[in-house]
Amino acid sequence: MEISTSHASLHNSLPPRLLFPYYHYAVPQNYVHWAQTSESHVFSADLPGVRKEEIKVEVEDSRYLIIRTQAVDGVTVPAKSFSRKFRLPVLVDVDAISAGFENGVLEITVPRSFRTRSVIHQTDSPDQLQLLARAA
Repeated sequence: MEISTSHASLHNSLPPRLLFPYYHYAVPQNYVHWAQTSESHVFSADLPGVRKEEIKVEVEDSRYLIIRTQAVDGVTVPAKSFSRKFRLPVLVDVDAISAGFENGVLEITVPRSFRTRSVIHQTDSPDQLQLLARAA
């Protein structure tokens, strides 16, 4: 008896949307990929059509990383409405966070630290955010 291998070649030639019809529905609109390396945490998000001037990366209370889009001049609307907030791990260097934006992909690198970060207490305005970086 002979087993046909045509199914394997068919599987490799079809795009994922035909093989897995719910593939595109599984990824949320404001999805941010998070990866760890031995030196840092890396967050990346696809933001097609968004200009780098519309992207803000902020740290709130030395605990939260906030990524969002906003209008540059306050009148126009960004190409994509995007807002995500992440709790940062304890052992990171908040002052060395960097962000880059190339070909519609935002990548934020949060370096690890081997000492506990100090929490910045703001007595004047607890809701005030510290702007870390504009996408380069």
